[in-house]
Amino acid sequence: MKKSRRTKNRIERILWLVVLCCLGGTASYLFLRQRWEREEESKAKFVHFTAFGIDIPTGYSIHGIDVSSHQELIAWQEVRAMKINNTRLGFVFIKATEGLNDTDKRFKQNWEKAKAAGMVCGAYHFFLANKSGALQAQNFISQVKLTKGDLPPVLDIEELYGVKPDSMRSRIREWLVTVEKAYGVKPIIYSYADFYERNLGRAFDAYPLWVAHYFEQESPHVNRPWTFWQHSDAGHVNGVRNITDFNVFNGDSLEWQKILLK
Repeated sequence: MKKSRRTKNRIERILWLVVLCCLGGTASYLFLRQRWEREEESKAKFVHFTAFGIDIPTGYSIHGIDVSSHQELIAWQEVRAMKINNTRLGFVFIKATEGLNDTDKRFKQNWEKAKAAGMVCGAYHFFLANKSGALQAQNFISQVKLTKGDLPPVLDIEELYGVKPDSMRSRIREWLVTVEKAYGVKPIIYSYADFYERNLGRAFDAYPLWVAHYFEQESPHVNRPWTFWQHSDAGHVNGVRNITDFNVFNGDSLEWQKILLK
C-alpha cells in the first residue's frame, strides 16, 4: 500500500515537472517572440524612401495600399506619416483570410496597429473558386469584426482553380450573400480587369468593384463603374521593407464618407 502511494506521488511530481517545463518553455518562447517582433518593427521604422517609386495617378485625392503577411512587420506610424508632393496614404486593405480555414498570420497585428496609426482599414478574403463560398464566408466572418468607420469587406477573386466560370460565380454569390447578411453592407469585389470581364461579367454590377489594372495613367480600362483602383504592385512606403500595392479611391471626401461603415 505504501509502495503504491510512493509510486503515485512520484508520478505526480514528474507530471508537475513536465507541466512546469512546458509553462517555462511557452513563457520563454513568448518572451523571445515579442523581443524579435520589437526588433523587426524597429528595423522597419528605419526604412525610408525619398519617393513612392511609382507614378501616382493624378486627379485622385484619396490614396491607400493593401498588405498581407508578405510585407512582414510594418511600422504603421511611418506609413501614415509619409507624404510626397501632398500625397499621403490614408487607407489600407489588409488580408484577413483565405479559403476554408486559413488566417493571415499578421492580420490581427496589422489591423490593430494600422488603426492605431490613424489608417482607415478594410479586410479582404482570398477566394478559392473550388471551395464552398458559404464556408469561406464563415471563415472570414469568424476572424473579422468590422465597426463604424471601417471599409466594407472585400472578396479577392483572381483564379478559376480549374473550375468552370459558372461554378465559380455560384460560389461567389454564396460568399457575397452570407457576408452581406452578417455585416449589413454590400461587399466589394476585387479582381484584375481582364479576369473580371472574362469570368464575372455583368452578373455582379450591383457590387462595388476594386479593380487591378497596371501601367495605366488616368484610370483602369474596365467596362463598368469602379470604386477602387489598384494601379501598381511595386510601390515603396516608409516603414515597409517589401514593395507594396498602391490604390486610389474613385471619389471625393463626401463620397468617401458614404462608403465607410455606419
